[in-house]
Amino acid sequence: MKYMVTSMRKPWIIPNNTALWPNTRRLKSGYWLPNPRNLSFAEAASLPVAIGTAYEGLQQCEFTAGQSILVLGGAGGVGSMVIQLAKHVFGASRVVATASTGKLELLRNLGADLAVDYTKENFEDLPEKFDVVYDCVGQCERAVKAMKEGGKVVIVIGAVTVPAFVFIVTSNGADLEKLNPYLESGKVKAVIDLNSIYPFSQTLEGLAYVDTGRVAGKVVIYPIQQDN
Repeated sequence: MKYMVTSMRKPWIIPNNTALWPNTRRLKSGYWLPNPRNLSFAEAASLPVAIGTAYEGLQQCEFTAGQSILVLGGAGGVGSMVIQLAKHVFGASRVVATASTGKLELLRNLGADLAVDYTKENFEDLPEKFDVVYDCVGQCERAVKAMKEGGKVVIVIGAVTVPAFVFIVTSNGADLEKLNPYLESGKVKAVIDLNSIYPFSQTLEGLAYVDTGRVAGKVVIYPIQQDN
């Protein structure tokens, strides 16, 4: 049986900002959950942190069916999950998301009703305002201008401007079990950047690609040979 990790700590950090990435790790049984039947190891590995962050942020802001949401950075790991969860799990009335020109079609395929090209248009100038703005790119000061009166802004990265809020992700197996039917039915999909599954020997190349800021979805590094 395949298993997916429900929670993982950051890589070990030693002086001079050097990180250690072990190729094996011992974890308590509570950190594991059976894979959704239709997911590969790589797809499963890409999900827990991203989908956990997306899900908990929507819960923390008390997002409910019928509300509208603007997702900043909709093509990223967390943003791609927010779009899908808001649309297919929480029942959003309208999902708008931002990305660069080449990633707009991905946003539409994930469920966005409107894909905004941030290289050509300022999202805060849109004629509509939103119940929730989910900021995955660190644009809080601009994000608050796009919300409705009484709305909320969820911040994943960057400084926080009131009334936005920040939260600590406490994702666990219970959340993933709750979302499992959506994953197995295909309503919510893992989003992995095209050709971005790296063997452990190419970890540095994978991290360098992440640093380019051009990633769509997640980059996966696997320590053992994949067997899908």
